[in-house]
Amino acid sequence: VQLQASGGGSVQPGGSLRVSCAASGLSLDLYAIAWFRQAPGKEREKVSCISISGSDGTTSYADSVKGRFTISRDNAKNTVYLQMNSLKPEDTAVYYCATSNACYSDSDLFAFWGQGTLVTVSS
Repeated sequence: VQLQASGGGSVQPGGSLRVSCAASGLSLDLYAIAWFRQAPGKEREKVSCISISGSDGTTSYADSVKGRFTISRDNAKNTVYLQMNSLKPEDTAVYYCATSNACYSDSDLFAFWGQGTLVTVSS
């Protein structure tokens, strides 16, 4: 089982990026998928989550990104995306995707984790 996060990079404030989480060895449509981020010297933060496909398709977002970030899934590509718009310097972090059977608030309940992709927002 492997989750591959990609799409990070450097962007100016106000810019956009889309990070992707591709899976091998498991079907992402059978899992809830969350994006977490961790900035240097800070606690890991849950950014967004999308529930299992075929359920109500609920998405959730941290208050800090609500209205700017959008999580989505493409089951045909076995990939989950996080579209990030209106990026701010405080969004700078390593972004990780992870799977669970529900969108728990406790990150310890997410079993499989990607390796992370770095997003840097700076002028």
